[in-house]
Amino acid sequence: MAEHLGSAYLHYSFTYGTTNEVDRLVEVLGIGPGDRVLDVGCGPGRHAHELARRGVEVLGVDVSETFVHLARAEAPDGATFERMDARRMAFESEFDGVFSLCQGGFGLAAGPGVDPTPVDPDGLVLERMAAAVRPGRRVAISAFSAYFQVRFHDEDDSFDAASGVNHERTT
Repeated sequence: MAEHLGSAYLHYSFTYGTTNEVDRLVEVLGIGPGDRVLDVGCGPGRHAHELARRGVEVLGVDVSETFVHLARAEAPDGATFERMDARRMAFESEFDGVFSLCQGGFGLAAGPGVDPTPVDPDGLVLERMAAAVRPGRRVAISAFSAYFQVRFHDEDDSFDAASGVNHERTT
């Protein structure tokens, strides 16, 4: 996706509301200034950037070199980024919070068009995220939601509920 969209990614409806999403992350994860968090599937770094501006130290990881490059280009102090496959993360109890708000990161890996369907496409990523968080701290994820697609539907979009595919047009 990153190689195709590049910075145009930030114009899609699912990137609206970063500030509100980070407000909720801070609450759910119980994090604040000085805490260290891991952003899995960070994309161009919109959540990591906002958290860093609030004094949180953030490591963002993404499998896409294009997204990592975009994230680094705009990174405020406190936000760092690495290209990494989340299934191979080797962190052990290093973070005060771990999250993945990656659009399509969970719930779509075995969606329409995937053949053969994996038995547990998200299990290994979840295991690695759980290992990365310090005992007693929290992990937060987002999963695909048809409601979100309908709620933020633009007049130029076309959402097919049967297949779970949303076609968006950006300029």
